[in-house]
Amino acid sequence: MMATTWNPIHPVMWRDAQARRVLRRCARQLVDLGVGGATAPAIGRIRQEAGGLSQNLPATIGLQTALCASVLCDLRAQGWLVRLTPRSIEVAPPVDDEKPVEARKAQIRAAHLIERDAQLCQAPVRRFVREMERKRLHRGEWHSIFSLMRDGRDLAHRLREASGVSMGPDRVGALRHVVDPYVQIVDSHAVCEFTGLRLLDIWRYFRHTWNTAYMSTPGRKVWVLVRDRAAINHPIIGIGALGSAIVQLSPRDRWIGWTAGEFLTGLRTKQTIGWARWLHSSLSRLIGDIYVADFRSELILRRGDLATPSVGVIHRLRAVAAEEWRIHRLYPARQAHKAAVGRGKDTAWKAEAHAHLFRAKRAEHLAELLEARRALRAEGFRKPTVTALRGALGSSGGARAITTVLRYVKAVHVGVDMMDITICGAVAPYNTLLGGKLVGLLMASPEVSDAYSQRYRDASSIIASSMAGRPIRRRPRLVLLGTTSLYGVASSQYNRLRMPAERADGRPGEEIAFIPVGKTVGFGSFHFSRDTMKVLEIVLARELRGRPVNSIFGEGVNPKLRKVRSALDLLGLPSDVLLQHGSPRIIYAVPLARNFRDVLMGRAVKPVPLIPALPNKSAIIAEFWRERWLARRIDNPAVLQNVEAHSLAYPVRHGGRVVLPPLEGEEGPLFAGIAGPAEDTAEGVSVASLALS
Repeated sequence: MMATTWNPIHPVMWRDAQARRVLRRCARQLVDLGVGGATAPAIGRIRQEAGGLSQNLPATIGLQTALCASVLCDLRAQGWLVRLTPRSIEVAPPVDDEKPVEARKAQIRAAHLIERDAQLCQAPVRRFVREMERKRLHRGEWHSIFSLMRDGRDLAHRLREASGVSMGPDRVGALRHVVDPYVQIVDSHAVCEFTGLRLLDIWRYFRHTWNTAYMSTPGRKVWVLVRDRAAINHPIIGIGALGSAIVQLSPRDRWIGWTAGEFLTGLRTKQTIGWARWLHSSLSRLIGDIYVADFRSELILRRGDLATPSVGVIHRLRAVAAEEWRIHRLYPARQAHKAAVGRGKDTAWKAEAHAHLFRAKRAEHLAELLEARRALRAEGFRKPTVTALRGALGSSGGARAITTVLRYVKAVHVGVDMMDITICGAVAPYNTLLGGKLVGLLMASPEVSDAYSQRYRDASSIIASSMAGRPIRRRPRLVLLGTTSLYGVASSQYNRLRMPAERADGRPGEEIAFIPVGKTVGFGSFHFSRDTMKVLEIVLARELRGRPVNSIFGEGVNPKLRKVRSALDLLGLPSDVLLQHGSPRIIYAVPLARNFRDVLMGRAVKPVPLIPALPNKSAIIAEFWRERWLARRIDNPAVLQNVEAHSLAYPVRHGGRVVLPPLEGEEGPLFAGIAGPAEDTAEGVSVASLALS
């Protein structure tokens, strides 16, 4: 068994006797909860009491004390241990390496459910869920979100019939009439033809059944519904989403070749004229994409500084960056950024480039790139030749310059030519049939890639355009998908998930595959609750002169993590320890093109897809899923029994329904779960709850 690692915490307000009493009382209550008592309601009561007692303290100390107590409550909720000593409070991360796999999964699931259920207790979310479950008239028929859930009894009955067919093509053919998936791309204004519900609302409803809280993220995104045309109303099999890729993920970056060590090693092994040209053209293009008219007019940049930079111009640019960052943090003007970006005209991009945020970023980036150019020139790299490249690689300054260029090239491509699968899974009862594997493969289909390309082919890149002072439109060429498992062990959905490309007219020997490339370090901020973040925002605003993190797009990656770290440091808490949430995840990469590395390095313009972009590829993927997984799955009686349990008959007991946590003093909707007239659930017609509007 691994030993428990106890970490003493010494918050700055500990010196105040009253604050110390509040924190010790909070810690003692958390200790007294014991092993099984750390439930969300119990921890919520402790948090509320500590917050109330903190209001009796002087304003600054009171806020800090309330925040520190809330952090302790979050840690306890996530399975951390808390203990009191005569002089301090000590915390220890959960030790779970010796636990069985399912116990570790349950612990992670419970940790996420705390925040998910807190979201489901919010009034707007509860109104949305109940509105989706309310019946409304569409084309002469009554429908609700229940109309888009497959009744498990009907599905199990038809699957049992198919299981009686001999294994092989005949069974797969029979299953084609039972489950017939297709991809529907969600447009924010489109509605479901069968129910009249907005597609985005349908997607959002089923997202609330996930173990994790639903959060909107900035950047590019594509929402996907997977539907079943084999049943009435084409019920939802599963949902998926693509989002802008995580910028920094070390195991993935090493695998791609984006990290300095791997890149320089490869470059020293293979010094070619192609790489020399790449270095020369990439640096010139990166510098050329930065707006500099104001720097010239202010004589920060002088004639010849871009071509032959001096130490002086680099110092001047860094001084400008420092001052602009200082002003931006004092006066972030978040709404002004949104307004400028929203106009989308050339004049708006110039105005955005002049904003303090982007003046700081432009000066900072230009200083780094000019320093790289200066270092390369010092080593004789003035023209793209193999000899010049060899000379640059032979010095530490030249190597640093090359890695600077690599870092900026990565920034250009990571948000355009690769995306992350941020949501991927099946809705009950299809989840029991390994529908999650189907959704995963369909997220790698040409239909989804084409939807992404169509949506963003004319879109201006917000950050790049703000840096350039003009619209920058980077044609999306989706060549790689990334994702992570929810658990760090035994990811059943992505485990061995692969399909021969030849099945969809690709080359023999190639495949669409979810390739494990490493694990995250279990470092982040998901384990800090909304309650903590509310107090944290107030503390940061009061204590710091200017706000270093303002959640403005372009200000920096992962604003929540940076805010939490700033607040923990401000309180005197060990941020490096407390940000270790102890839930590492498996990182997967899904190549969509055989030359994906060349595209992501900026060496190739045209991707060579593993699956040709021809119609009906999703149907071929669905056929492979039926053959590989579904045809075998239905021979398990326990699986079919589980499918059958998802009933739309009154009272509705279906795993696709959002279960709202009960609130004290709140009654559910009147007549919830009562069936409408003349609806035959045996044929998959939904029996919705009848709620008064």
